Amino acid sequence: MRTKAVIVLCLLCGFLAEASAQTFAEKLRSIVPAGMRKRGQQVDSMLTARYYRTPYDTYYVVRPVGTLTLKLRLNQTGNTLHAKSKENGIQEKADFSTKHKTTISLAASFRGLTLALAVNPAKISGAYKDYELNANYFGSRVSLDFSYQRSESLVGDITSDLDKWRLEAGDAKMKVMNIAGYYIFNHRHFSYAAAFTQSYLQRRSAGSWLAGFSYQGGSIETTDKLEQRQPEASDLRLHTGHIGIGGGYGFNWVPGRRWLLHLSVLPTFVVINSNNLTIDGERQKAHRVHLNMMFNERAAIVYNFSPRYFAGATLVMNNSAFADDILVINQNKWRARFFVGMRL
Repeated sequence: MRTKAVIVLCLLCGFLAEASAQTFAEKLRSIVPAGMRKRGQQVDSMLTARYYRTPYDTYYVVRPVGTLTLKLRLNQTGNTLHAKSKENGIQEKADFSTKHKTTISLAASFRGLTLALAVNPAKISGAYKDYELNANYFGSRVSLDFSYQRSESLVGDITSDLDKWRLEAGDAKMKVMNIAGYYIFNHRHFSYAAAFTQSYLQRRSAGSWLAGFSYQGGSIETTDKLEQRQPEASDLRLHTGHIGIGGGYGFNWVPGRRWLLHLSVLPTFVVINSNNLTIDGERQKAHRVHLNMMFNERAAIVYNFSPRYFAGATLVMNNSAFADDILVINQNKWRARFFVGMRL
């Protein structure tokens, strides 16, 4: 085994010595078959043409220098739920939240294609056991946000005029999915990608009216752990599903050559909902709805130290407000990101 290692090392040294007379690129071309080189050149040409074919007015939005972008990112997400009810003269209030998820990721983008590797220190140590997935797409006309969370770290207090008890981690399971889609009317002058992926540069301030939809669905149900810890507690299952449509506005403000500040809001009115509450196996009757809305907010700040180096922060929030004759529920899902990057 050691002899083989020595032979490999000698061959490698010989190759490097020969490369001093012949460039590495030329040596690589002599190794790679001609057919593979040709296909690679075709793919590279297609990616190059796609990358520099901009759908924007270059007076407002342009591609940055370089074709490779590297970013170091710190991400944090959280979810809170607040509920109030009043029935038969008895008031109840519940305030829940999940454990915050923190990840560190390294992302590389080459001519519009991105690959990222994320690490969650708390999950590696076993302190964080929830699962969460976040994805987004930023096109010139259409933008999409997607998030899914499965959590057993939901904790909080439930208080009423008669009693008070605490929900500990593991007492309940929560699943929630959020989807928000935007259509950008002023798509020639206004770029979401400039604020959230830095794959474009917003050169001048511009805003746009938005049309879009949002979906929020999921469930919260108690577990056997709660029953073992509090035998008197009810077996509860809450299921929600909302589809809303609406419109809003987004604005990219460029106060100087180095700064970009973004803010957008898309409120939607729920047109389809599927909500039900089951307590100890008995489904509760639905009440007349007074308010059912979802809000999607985005904010970003980007600072360009030079054409190649930049840093910034982004915030994406999904909020819902539901109210009927006896119940008011507010849910807030948020994702914050801090990043530094360079273009090569």
